[in-house]
Formats: sequence, C-alpha cells, structure tokens
Amino acid sequence: MAADASLALVDPELRALLGQFPPLNLTTDRLAQIRAESAERRKALNEAAQEAAARSRAPAVTVEEHRVPGPPGAPPVRVLLYRPAAATPTATAQLPAYLQIHGGGFVIGSADGSDPNNRDLVRALSCVVVAVDYRLAPETPGPGAVEDCYAALQWLHSHAAEFNVDRSRIAIGGESAGGGLAAALALLARDRNTLAICFQNLVYPMLDDRTAALVNRNPFTGHHLWTHDSNRFGWTALLGGTPGAVGISPYLAPARATDLRGLPPALLTVGQLDLLLEEDVDYATRLMQAGVPTELHVYPRAYHAFDYEPEAQVSQAMRRDRLNALRRAFLDGPQA
Repeated sequence: MAADASLALVDPELRALLGQFPPLNLTTDRLAQIRAESAERRKALNEAAQEAAARSRAPAVTVEEHRVPGPPGAPPVRVLLYRPAAATPTATAQLPAYLQIHGGGFVIGSADGSDPNNRDLVRALSCVVVAVDYRLAPETPGPGAVEDCYAALQWLHSHAAEFNVDRSRIAIGGESAGGGLAAALALLARDRNTLAICFQNLVYPMLDDRTAALVNRNPFTGHHLWTHDSNRFGWTALLGGTPGAVGISPYLAPARATDLRGLPPALLTVGQLDLLLEEDVDYATRLMQAGVPTELHVYPRAYHAFDYEPEAQVSQAMRRDRLNALRRAFLDGPQA
C-alpha cells in the first residue's frame, strides 16, 4: 500500500519516466549487465538532448578528454573538459569553473552520462566544466572515489591559467552519489586546507550510510528509481562493509562529520518522494547551524533523479534554481 500511495503522489509529468527506468535490482552478479544497460539508456538520452540543442542553434561547446595524475599509487583519472567554443587561453576575462561528479550509487555511471547537463552549464554560465570519471565500487572501495575527485580538483587548480580559469571561482557538485562525493570533497579540501572551493551544488546527494541501515521511516519515499535495497547495495559496495557501522569516515559519508564550520556555501535540492529526503534536509539544516550560507529546495511530488525528465515543470524549476545559485556563487567569488 505504501508504494501505491507514493505513486499516487507522483507529479503526472514525471510518471512516464518511471517506465523508462525499471528497478535496478542491484546485485554483484548483475552489476556488469546493469552498468551496460544504464550506459545505453544514458547514451540514448544524451543523443536526443544533443540533437535538440543542435536544432535550437545553441552556442557551441568544445569537449576534451584528459588523463590527470591520480592519487598516490593509483592510476590516472579520466576527465572531460567542457569549454565555450569561443573561449581561448588568451582571452582577457577569466572564466569560473565547475567540477562535476556523476551519480550512480557509487557503482555505476560515468562522466559521459552527464554530458547534456554539462553542456547546458557551459552555455548558460559561460564557464568551464570538468567532469570526473572516478573509480567505481566495489572494485574500488572508499576513499578511492573521493581521492580521484580530489586529484581532478587539484589538476584543475594547477592548470587554471592554461584553461583561463579563475581559481577563486571554482565550484564543485554532483548528483546522487556524485553529490555525496562533492560534499565529501568539500570536507577533504577544508581539512587539508589546500584547494579553494567557492560553492558546492549538492543534487539529491547520498550523504548518510545510516539511511541504508535503517527501516525507511517515511512511507512515501524510496519507491521510485532509487530504493532502499539499491541504497544499501551502493553503500555496502563503497564501504566494503555494513552500512551503519561505528567509525565510518565523513570522507565516505559526509553526514558523519561532526563539524561543518568553514565549508563552502551550498545548494541542496531533493524531491519530496526521494529516499534521501530526510538526510538531505538534515544536512542542510546542520550546514545552516554551522554558519554556512545554505539554500535548500524540496520539490513536491518528485522522486530521486526526477530531472531525467527535463521538460517537466518541476525539473525546469530545479534547473533554474541550480543555475541561479551557481551564477550568484560565480559573481560573489570566494566567501569570507
């Protein structure tokens, strides 16, 4: 009955998408197949989005692939660098930049999967975007993924002049697992006191392994696209052990951090029907209590990854909120 009640709440514009994304049913034996199927679905969506952009004569975006030095003892990290086609290294005005971290529950996905959104950001904000192909779990448990992201951020900082990037206006962010990794990266960069970040854009982020260890307390959440079983599988793969255990590092599960002071300003966005609703709202509240400038949006009748339906009004609202927040962050620059 809970699933039926949740489905009755789903925004009518978002219901068709549920048929395109059947339940993942994540298992170790099926992981390779699920990765392949997910990549095919994302490829089809990306191609459709690129065709629509071409028809609209949207400004051109260039894309380059780079292999950047990985963490100590680890392989290089693949990144995709997006820039406005008109941008040149000799341009007078430096550009802001956004380090984008893809979603996929820590176990699936790739930098290529976020291609339409990354192109959209470049066109809308005249910025540079670097998308990170971090290593996936369970083959690489934590902290491998966040260290890959740190290596990519370090590379972006060190090559800022080459790509005409303003080091004081580098933001980070991601979706789902990518949002969780972005929050962890913000903690890591703060604690190492090495790489400046002006903003963190956390889109329905996976922040708390303890959600996977508990019975879902909200009967209306977690029935669509990202379920309790999938959440438990993803966290178990990342942690290499049982979610909810004592002593989990905040660089793996950012909600475990006891001190959020000094973190970059943040935007958190999540749907009302998302399994991650409570942990995201709680993290946003704690950021505000720590004096971190924080914007929180909960979108009614929306489930996890609802913005895969870009034409829905609620998805367009989230896009506007995201662009407005990043635009303000890029204009404001570093925070005191």
